[in-house]
Amino acid sequence: MKKRLLVATGGGDCPGLNAVIRAVVKRASHEHNWEVLGSVDAFNGILQDPMHIIELTPERVAGIHVQGGTIIGTTNKGGPFTWPVKNQDGTWSTVDRSQDFMDRLRYQNIEALINIGGDGSQRISHKLFEIGCPIIGVPKTIDNDLSSTDFTFGFQTAVDVATDAVDKLVTTAASHHRILILEVMGRYAGWIALHSAIAGGAEVCLIPEIPYSIDKVMDAINQRIDKGHDFANIVIAEGARPIDGEMTYIESEEPGAMKMKLGGAGLRLSQELKDAGCTIDIRETILGHLQRGGTPNAFDRILASQFGVKAFELVLEQKWGSMVAYHHPNIVAVPLAEAIRKYNYIDVSSDLVATARRLGISLGDCYWMVSLR
Repeated sequence: MKKRLLVATGGGDCPGLNAVIRAVVKRASHEHNWEVLGSVDAFNGILQDPMHIIELTPERVAGIHVQGGTIIGTTNKGGPFTWPVKNQDGTWSTVDRSQDFMDRLRYQNIEALINIGGDGSQRISHKLFEIGCPIIGVPKTIDNDLSSTDFTFGFQTAVDVATDAVDKLVTTAASHHRILILEVMGRYAGWIALHSAIAGGAEVCLIPEIPYSIDKVMDAINQRIDKGHDFANIVIAEGARPIDGEMTYIESEEPGAMKMKLGGAGLRLSQELKDAGCTIDIRETILGHLQRGGTPNAFDRILASQFGVKAFELVLEQKWGSMVAYHHPNIVAVPLAEAIRKYNYIDVSSDLVATARRLGISLGDCYWMVSLR
């Protein structure tokens, strides 16, 4: 009987997920005593009745590395430790089904599990490992906020999408003499915002790591006006917040999902600028899920493929409780406990931040120079 490996993709979709799946399957095909299965919609495929798992063969994954999304589906709701249950009064609560999950793995004769996901998914991976699950983690997030790896796949493609949006908004801002605000994803880290602002040449970039002063943002805009420029482009991360203010959240009523989701930072900034006396016409663009979808770029395809191959080799070595990671130029294994210990925030003293400042990009604080486009 062949050994059975289960692959799951959890959390938000991300360019490169299919490249990881393909790499796992193709690497496993060289070991004649393994078969690979996919749990549909993260771990829900195992936990639902009837179970929904599919066989992943080399033929089934052929060519999928160029496709966005994930062929086995994903979700950011539910999971072994927070399974949603509807109460008699119509409200929802969650229950711990982790032992049931383990029993179902044994029933299916599954000997190993590869969980491809971001921070939340890898926290689940670590909790499962602690109760005896033979699991390997693969870091996935466009936000690049997982520590212990130089980059996560999906991030570079998301930066490409955001930069393309900045490029397009620049000409519109100039043509209409407007301030255009672009809100990008990133959760509590500003990686996408800062990279796309530098690449696209934005005048202002607001990130969670540096709370902003609306007065400093206005100073940067007024300096541009004094230099004869009647337009500006601002990139703001969804987790950005003003000094002495909170992040902007939108309430969610989806069963099993997080009750509060980040969103609305760009609209709030627009109103703050108007309240501060800005007389230039302002428009807002929320890039949203465009950053998650579509074809992964070459960097993310390669990184995802390296992650998939390494993940299966960690299965062969039985290095349970590990996560694959990119430590340039190598793909290595790090403990899941280390990977989830802290978020990967931008170091405000880094060369990346210094580069933005020296290019004249205002970060909404007291350090800024005027950008001349």
